[in-house]
Amino acid sequence: MRLRKLNLAAAIGLPLVLAGCVTEYSAKDAGFTTVDAKVSTAATKKSVWIQNREQADKVNAEVKALLKRKTIDADTAVQIALLNNKGLQAAYADLGDASADAWQATLFLNPTVSIGTTGIGTPELQAYKAIEGLVTTNILALLTRDKTIAIADARFRQAQLNAALSTLQLAAETRRAWIEAVAAWETVAQLNQAQASADASSELAAKLGETGAMGKGNQAREHVFNAELAGQTAEARLAARLAKENLTRLMGLWGSDVDYQVPNRLPNLPKTLARKDSIEAEALKRRVDLQIARLDLEAVAKSYKLTEATRYVTDLELIAGAEAEREKEDDGTKVETTGQFEFEFVIPIFDSGSARMRKSELAHMRSANLLAEKAVNIRSEARSAYEAYRSRYDIARHYRNNVVPLRNKIEEEATLSYNGMITSTFELLADVRAKVNSTVLSVNAKRDFWLADADLMTAIHGGGSGGAAGGAAAPAAAEAGGAGH
Repeated sequence: MRLRKLNLAAAIGLPLVLAGCVTEYSAKDAGFTTVDAKVSTAATKKSVWIQNREQADKVNAEVKALLKRKTIDADTAVQIALLNNKGLQAAYADLGDASADAWQATLFLNPTVSIGTTGIGTPELQAYKAIEGLVTTNILALLTRDKTIAIADARFRQAQLNAALSTLQLAAETRRAWIEAVAAWETVAQLNQAQASADASSELAAKLGETGAMGKGNQAREHVFNAELAGQTAEARLAARLAKENLTRLMGLWGSDVDYQVPNRLPNLPKTLARKDSIEAEALKRRVDLQIARLDLEAVAKSYKLTEATRYVTDLELIAGAEAEREKEDDGTKVETTGQFEFEFVIPIFDSGSARMRKSELAHMRSANLLAEKAVNIRSEARSAYEAYRSRYDIARHYRNNVVPLRNKIEEEATLSYNGMITSTFELLADVRAKVNSTVLSVNAKRDFWLADADLMTAIHGGGSGGAAGGAAAPAAAEAGGAGH
């Protein structure tokens, strides 16, 4: 026999009416526009979150176009890395997870529907005696929904900043790797020039030895210098190849794409330095990792309030339902329907919520102290980065303007004296050796300046390893002489 429909609409209607529309968290870019805007401001480069084949093909074509240049400068290397590094794409997937969690928090909990039977009638009745339907929904979740959404939103914004921080860190590492690779090849070029002179001196010593004009001791001195310089050049060439390979990894290249070239010398030192009179304030304003710490404190504070609101009642459910009974009497069949409403909650007899409150309180204190520590460290890092920037510039300029010109002058005078048979070959050799060392030191000083320049930008925007620095905006590479590698 057909049963009367259970009137459950009253029990489940409220959550269905309150269910909102799809929020911004459900957008496919999951807040990536905010990430790209923050990165573009700091790194002056764009990044892309690849989510389908069409986007992947477009990015691949753009990377191929960038690699067609004869040599790639620092800005090009950073742009390729931001487009092509797969680890960065994995970090963007974490942003998608946070977006999905925030989206989930905006949705109401689905009600639980249960239908059961009680008692079976006589064979003549041929039906269940009673059918019972229940709908259960979590009232506490509805009451605390705004707080839950606020926590999820704070975590989502924190995930956006984490994605931006990962992007800035990759940009900084790529720029530093480019500087290291170019400096290594510049060192190789300088050693190759010295090697040519050493080869000529060694060959001359051998011929003078054949005529008896040079003793075996002096010949050995020139030969050993040539041999040591050859070993030093080989070491430098290996270091340059490894440095370029590190850059290749960061740019995510493989196959034929690894045949790109970098310049043989770093850009010249700038004529003037950037003034950073308020670098501490600028770092406190712009550092992404400090913004993440602030959001973490905000999320923990909201969680603390939620714990406080649910300290005594951790679970509160409304149960609504209806029961239909059908009985057969002498004067016919009687059907009776009754409603049913219940509340279920935990009585805090043994657990008053004090332990949970204590944990939330400690978590809040921990986040507050970590934020304060982060602010102190950032101010110190900004000062240190600027001090290194200024000092490295002065050191590099000193080598360029004083040490190297003096060594060149000494070599010129030694050559004239040697040609005039005033000084010995051994003295000339010592001057050549000293010039090689000074030239390498000059290259290293210039490299250290450009690294300090990159670290200064990282100290302002964030993205460095260990939370210190990680640059995004070192000046673009100037024209570099020599063939690329």
